[in-house]
Amino acid sequence: MSSSYSRTAIPTPPPAGNRLGAFFGVFRYSRRALALVWQTSRPLTVGLAVCTLVAGILPAVAAWIGQLIVDSVVDAMAHHRDTGEVEWWPVLRYVMAEGGVIAAIAMAQRGLSGQQSLLRALLGQKVNVMILEKAGTLSLAQFEDSEFYDKLTRARREASIRPLGLVNKTFSLMQNAISLLSFGVLLVQFSPWAILILMVGALPVFASEAKFSGDAFRLFRWRSPQTRMQMYLETVMAREDSIKEVKLFGLEPLLLSRYRTIFDTLYGEDRRLTIRRETWGFFLGLLGTLAFYGAYAWVVVETVTGQLTLGEMTMYLMVFKQGQAAFSASLTSISGMYEDNLYLSNLYEYLEQPVAAEQGTLTQGARPGDGIRFEGVSFTYPGADKPALIRISLHVTPGGSLALVGANGSGKTTLIKLLTRLYEPSEGRILLDGSDLRDWDVQTLRRRIGVIFQDFVRYQMKVGENLGAGDVASFEDEARWQQAARRGLAEEFIDAMPKGYHTQLGRWFKGGQELSGGQWQKIALSRAYMRESADILVLDEPTAAMDAAAEAAVYDDFRQHSRDKMTILISHRFSTVRAADHILVIDGGEIIEQGNHETLLAANGRYARLFRLQAKGYR
Repeated sequence: MSSSYSRTAIPTPPPAGNRLGAFFGVFRYSRRALALVWQTSRPLTVGLAVCTLVAGILPAVAAWIGQLIVDSVVDAMAHHRDTGEVEWWPVLRYVMAEGGVIAAIAMAQRGLSGQQSLLRALLGQKVNVMILEKAGTLSLAQFEDSEFYDKLTRARREASIRPLGLVNKTFSLMQNAISLLSFGVLLVQFSPWAILILMVGALPVFASEAKFSGDAFRLFRWRSPQTRMQMYLETVMAREDSIKEVKLFGLEPLLLSRYRTIFDTLYGEDRRLTIRRETWGFFLGLLGTLAFYGAYAWVVVETVTGQLTLGEMTMYLMVFKQGQAAFSASLTSISGMYEDNLYLSNLYEYLEQPVAAEQGTLTQGARPGDGIRFEGVSFTYPGADKPALIRISLHVTPGGSLALVGANGSGKTTLIKLLTRLYEPSEGRILLDGSDLRDWDVQTLRRRIGVIFQDFVRYQMKVGENLGAGDVASFEDEARWQQAARRGLAEEFIDAMPKGYHTQLGRWFKGGQELSGGQWQKIALSRAYMRESADILVLDEPTAAMDAAAEAAVYDDFRQHSRDKMTILISHRFSTVRAADHILVIDGGEIIEQGNHETLLAANGRYARLFRLQAKGYR
């Protein structure tokens, strides 16, 4: 098995001196989570607060009424023994009062549960939208960075459910704090030491939970690349666009073995952490049990010696038990808040990822009609040692066509990414109508470009929506769909489909129709033609999956409709490249030859050799 799947060390915790500061430091996200919940739904947030207050105060009231019931029963029994009369009302009124309090507690708990359920749905949607909106502002370079992709994966996996979890624990802490305050008022009448015993019994478990929450978070961050690889392997083995090749090449056992190896590594770490967490939790939890029964014995002794009434004994035992539970729950909430804050750091680390400000505002160039100019453009991908483009200079005027020829990886598609401002040059500059691309408003620039990439997207949507994606302003314009499909040679097979332009494409959803590679390419070409206003046409292997007749028809139409447009064509087929006004031969990111078809053949260089080699295959 590859070493990339071997077990690596989990990051170690910070030094002891820094742990306390680190522990409280992560709580800075609590305020932001509360603000996020408030923005999601103010009525539900207020409702949570009210129900929390009610659920926090009433348990102590119920315990106090319980004391009154027991003492009233004892008094009633004494009165009956002395007089023979039975007084029901003093006891019944306390019983009715306690019943009302218990009903109110149940109503508050139901209110908490219902409002939390509604907020969970609303908040999950809000956070996911925030993640997607942020994705829309990021650059292509960030998406192609594996470390950044780990941040995105962590944010999407956990952070969408953590804000509500944090808020629920915050309200739970408030509820238990209110309960503890009310219990404390009752317990202090017995002895202040009872409160200290209650606290000491719960602290060890809290310390253990906080420590293991930090360990779990470090494990979560450490395993992000492996988790992403698991997700990728699941996709490869369970999607229709990859399963054919997986089956044909017999890759299932190999991929499944890798999947299991990653799981075994992750499960081993989970198992070790879980065993340590639960073992320590059990033994430290025994201290809380000992503290409770020590207080239990103390109260019983005080009652036997006549220091407490039977009702007071009942109340103090109930208050101490509930108080210990509330204190433990409070510490558990704090531990949970600490853990949620750790995971929320993933969300805000992603949301605060710096985005380069769009400086461009131009909607028209300084010299309209000058076309596209590359002036000494070089580019190196982030993290790469070797440049993808080196000192590229070219000029395309309106009505002109440029063809790019070169081996795979020579830099042809990179040049298109720079033109569309998916990346910016490392050196040199690119001009459109005499103005630097950096000075153009990016949306205006992209509206002027119609592009079909070699790795175009096959949207699992309706046929018409697949076409409309090429021009969002006309996304649902059926007349435009038909016009674009006609130019892209897709009209004939679309009309033959069950629901025409409203037929679902792909196999992901019920009733979806799958297309051949050539048909999908016609869909993508039609999508590019949706941009009628585009005066820059970029075609990256636009007919690679089409038959010869369809390819010829595409280029005949292309020549008829591109007289006033700037055209950039990438193709390995010299039958189409030869018609371009200017041809660049690129190798290793550099221009090694340029000219039209005739001059390049006459030069008898790389282009001529490749052309004759390809032509030989047709003889």
